[in-house]
Amino acid sequence: MKQTRNLFCRTLLLSLLFCSLLSGCSSRSTEIPQNTGRTVVDMMGRQVVLPAEIRTIASTGSAARLLTYAGCADKLSGVTDMDKKNDIGMPYTVVNAGHFASLPSVGAGGSKDICYEEELVKLSPDVIFSNMPLETVSSLQEKTGIPVIGLSYQGIFDESVCNAIDLVGSVMGTQEKCADVVRSMQQWKADLDRRTRDIPDEEKPSVYTGAVSFKGPHGFEGTYANYPPFTAIHAKNVADETGRDGALNIDLEQVLIWNPELIFLNPSNLYLVNEDYLENKAFYENLQAVKNGNVYAQISYNYNSTNIEFAIADAYYAGKIMFPEKFSDIDPAKKADEIFEVMLGQPFYSRLEDAGIGFGTLRIGE
Repeated sequence: MKQTRNLFCRTLLLSLLFCSLLSGCSSRSTEIPQNTGRTVVDMMGRQVVLPAEIRTIASTGSAARLLTYAGCADKLSGVTDMDKKNDIGMPYTVVNAGHFASLPSVGAGGSKDICYEEELVKLSPDVIFSNMPLETVSSLQEKTGIPVIGLSYQGIFDESVCNAIDLVGSVMGTQEKCADVVRSMQQWKADLDRRTRDIPDEEKPSVYTGAVSFKGPHGFEGTYANYPPFTAIHAKNVADETGRDGALNIDLEQVLIWNPELIFLNPSNLYLVNEDYLENKAFYENLQAVKNGNVYAQISYNYNSTNIEFAIADAYYAGKIMFPEKFSDIDPAKKADEIFEVMLGQPFYSRLEDAGIGFGTLRIGE
């Protein structure tokens, strides 16, 4: 009888141990990602495990712009409120307006951007693309459980732009489209450089760009040191003398001291310049560029981050005005549409003209 009880106890203990082992194996197996494909390193240095198949994607920040350049905006199932604005200042929202209008919002977009995490979980896209800060990108992935690919780029011709586009193409399978975009951008950069790099400084006109948009609209005092469209053509930008880099407000008296030969203004903010003109006519009428009719338009390219296609088109137009002999073969409107077709998938310049923000001369005070 005693032997029977001992045998029963041993059998029971073995059964409990076996069940425990099975339970442990089952628990560990649920931690292994299912349907995983490959791991990529995003623009923020994070390793992101992707699903084996990517059917739908969402974007936060202004990543939908890069997805448009990369030829995969049609895969978007969720975008930001800003992406749905269909605003000509953000051409990617215009060319995708029909598609984006039908999609749920998964973020605010713009300067006060936030992610709508519950909407993203409900939508459950296979991958999220975001160019928001690293901390936000990492937190978003942790809270939603959805792979988030961080995108980051600087300027208009920086290597980071090409790397970001290539990364999207690699993830989404649009490598051929992305290779065409990157190749075209490199060709435009080289072309602009070739036309202007050997022009002596003493043969370059002094130039100023005003009414630049940054953190909102600005009047004549809003300018930009190391202004990318000017930098691309080696222009003599008077604002570079400040030793600053990027957008800034300048004292108008300093502009009068510089007295640039050419002035480029953002036509969207010309109303602010004209309002100031009514109060400060003497300042404007003493500028040689104003007196000589050498005030020209520059399409604003900073709106919800950088519209790279606008900035490149601006560089060609500025080159045509500053160095007409070097750009004698360039029709700025046709060149702009060439750029837009590569990056946006369709011509766009006529829309800018219809909105009154295309290239051409501007008259301050009218």
